[in-house]
Amino acid sequence: MLEFNPGLIRYDWTEGEIEAIYTAPLTDLVFLAQSVHRAHHESGSVQSCALLSIKTGGCPEDCAYCPQSAHSNAGVGRDPLMELDEVLEAARKAKSHGATRFCMGAAWRSAPQGEEFDRVLDMVRGVGSLGMEVCCTLGMLSEDQAVALAGAGLTAYNHNLDTSPEFYGKIITTRTYQERLETLSYVRRAGVTVCCGGIIGMGETRQDRIGLLRQLAIQNPHPDSVPINTLVRVAGTPLAGQDSVEPLEFVRMIATARILMPASMVRLAAGRMSLSDEAQALCFLAGANSIFLGDKLLTTPNPDADADHSLLSKLGMTLMSEAPPRQDTRSTGED
Repeated sequence: MLEFNPGLIRYDWTEGEIEAIYTAPLTDLVFLAQSVHRAHHESGSVQSCALLSIKTGGCPEDCAYCPQSAHSNAGVGRDPLMELDEVLEAARKAKSHGATRFCMGAAWRSAPQGEEFDRVLDMVRGVGSLGMEVCCTLGMLSEDQAVALAGAGLTAYNHNLDTSPEFYGKIITTRTYQERLETLSYVRRAGVTVCCGGIIGMGETRQDRIGLLRQLAIQNPHPDSVPINTLVRVAGTPLAGQDSVEPLEFVRMIATARILMPASMVRLAAGRMSLSDEAQALCFLAGANSIFLGDKLLTTPNPDADADHSLLSKLGMTLMSEAPPRQDTRSTGED
C-alpha cells in the first residue's frame, strides 16, 4: 500500500518516486489520489470551463498533434481574430450553461504586437466583467505582454509542456522546451496563474509520461491548473495513425497528477469523446475536478453540455456555481 501524507505539498519529486506512484496497484493509486483530493478540494463538484478558438488555423508551429498547424493537411480553415462582440456573446452563452471559466485560444506561434493584441486585452476585460475566470493561450509571450495581460485582469495563461523533454523533439521542432518554460516564467512573474499540462497517446512511453509529470510537479508553485489530454487523432496530422490510449492509463495519469500537485485543479481535457461514462467516473474518483463544456475544444469534438449535465447527474455530482478560490501552493518547507 502506498504511504503518503495527503496534506503535504512538495516540489522535489524524483522520477523514481513518481514511477512508484504511477505503477502502483490501481486500487491503491486511486484510493490515495482520492484521499489527497479530499484533503484539498470538495469531493462532489467539478468546475466547468469553456474553450473558444478566437483565431483559427495557419499556425507556423509544426506540432504533430495539431490540425491547426500550417504543416498539417487536416483541412482546418484559416479564420482571423474574432471581434470583441462575438467573443463576449460566446462567453455569456458558456456562463448560462454553467461555465465559470472562459478560455480563449489563438493559433499563433507568438502573441502579436499591435491592434490584435490590444483586441485580446479588450476580450480579457470583457469576459472578466461577466464575473468569469479568464484564461488565454496565445503562444509565446514577451514579459511586457504578460504584464499587459495581468493588467487587463487575466486569471490564467495556458502554455502546455505537452510531453517529456526527451520525447518533445519528436513532436515539435519549431519551439524548444526551454522557450515554453520561459513563457511560463514571464506569466508567473506578472502575477497570472499558470495553466500547464500535457497530452498522452502521441507514441510516448510510460517513462515519458512520468517525465512530463515530474516537469509539472517540480514547478514552484505548481501550476494552478493542470489539463490532462489524450490525443484526438485527426486525419491529415502526422499522429493520425496512433493507437488509442487504454482508458486506465489515462486514469493513472490523472491520479498521479492529483497526488503530485494536491492543490491544483486537474482538468479532464481533450479526448473525452473516447471515454465511456464509467471511465470518466474513474477519472473523477482519481482526482479530476474540472471539465470543458461545449461540443468543441478549439477544432476537435467534445461532449455537448447536455451529455455532461446528464453524466454529472448520474454520478450525483454538481458543477461549481462559482470559480474555486486560488489555492495556496507555496512550499511548506518540508521534504
